[in-house]
Amino acid sequence: MSLIDANPDQTPDTARQADPFPVKGMDAVVFAVGNAKQAAHYYSTAFGMRLVAYSGPENGSRETASYVLENGSARFVLTSVIRPSTPWGHFLAEHVAAHGDGVVDLAIEVPDARAAFAYAVEHGARPLTEPYELKDENGTVVLAAIATYGETRHTLVERTGYDGPYLPGYTAAAPIVEPPARRTFQAVDHCVGNVELGRMNEWVGFYNKVMGFTNMKEFVGDDIATEYSALMSKVVADGTLKVKFPINEPAIAKKKSQIDEYLEFYGGAGVQHIALNTNDIVETVRTMSAAGVQFLDTPDSYYDTLGEWAGDTRVPVDTLRELKILVDRDEDGYLLQIFTKPVQDRPTVFFEMIERHGSMGFGKGNFKALFEAIEREQEKRGNL
Repeated sequence: MSLIDANPDQTPDTARQADPFPVKGMDAVVFAVGNAKQAAHYYSTAFGMRLVAYSGPENGSRETASYVLENGSARFVLTSVIRPSTPWGHFLAEHVAAHGDGVVDLAIEVPDARAAFAYAVEHGARPLTEPYELKDENGTVVLAAIATYGETRHTLVERTGYDGPYLPGYTAAAPIVEPPARRTFQAVDHCVGNVELGRMNEWVGFYNKVMGFTNMKEFVGDDIATEYSALMSKVVADGTLKVKFPINEPAIAKKKSQIDEYLEFYGGAGVQHIALNTNDIVETVRTMSAAGVQFLDTPDSYYDTLGEWAGDTRVPVDTLRELKILVDRDEDGYLLQIFTKPVQDRPTVFFEMIERHGSMGFGKGNFKALFEAIEREQEKRGNL
């Protein structure tokens, strides 16, 4: 399977020329983890992803081991440190020690990495890595990197004409286990960042200015509040809506919110969850649950009046109730969604599975039910 070309970009050249920071989509979600081999096995068996590439001591990488997994156009890169002998190795080792397993890089594919980097830096981005080339027999990739919230970065990836398994330095790898007959998900829908109190607007402004992203949605006040906790969120996106970044911050409330808990256990700002598009959320939930993935619970009472406000969906209410899938509807259509519990011991990173039918929303009608479910988990951990 080709790389990001599994979901080819169709944006006209004229539109690209008008966009000051054109993007082709998410290139990869890069995780820094304590044991990449075991993490790769987990995402293969539990999430149904396919291992496609590897870099490690066997092919010349002396300080890190990286496993590349794909599902459709969604790509995860799982990296752990073998021997931190360079600044990058030290950074990864210190990142895992400080934050636990987490997302270190939201890599974005761009048509011109040099131009994107120059524009971002000119408009206030902190440069991390100047543009450089990697080459092998499969072609050339241009990479550059800028900083965003916390210790998260955006690597800008230009891979036009490159047909290797991932990047130069990686070799093709056989699947760890045979993936399910049907994909559990197809693409990355959006990536959510949690930032400190009072800093949401700062980072929204960063994406507006540095990448030319526009504000897509805003949730404040009672939009995301329960009896005990609250948060605020704004969503920024590129002009094609292929890259969407909700930014959350805590709000003052009676008790500790999920954002406060994340910031405490992660040790600062970072990526909270990754939303993954699926074409069949029922099969996805059944397959992933059977493989051991734990999803948040939703009380039966949520479904008693669901049809009155959400209307008909392709999935019967009884099935939604059985699998604890949430529904939201807006003027454009509806969506089905469900959230996993955190996928590591720290209550930090988790995932969302989402099936869209016209709606480009984020489940506003489910916020109260979702956050009450998260509060029940917080209470079990003693963190509410």
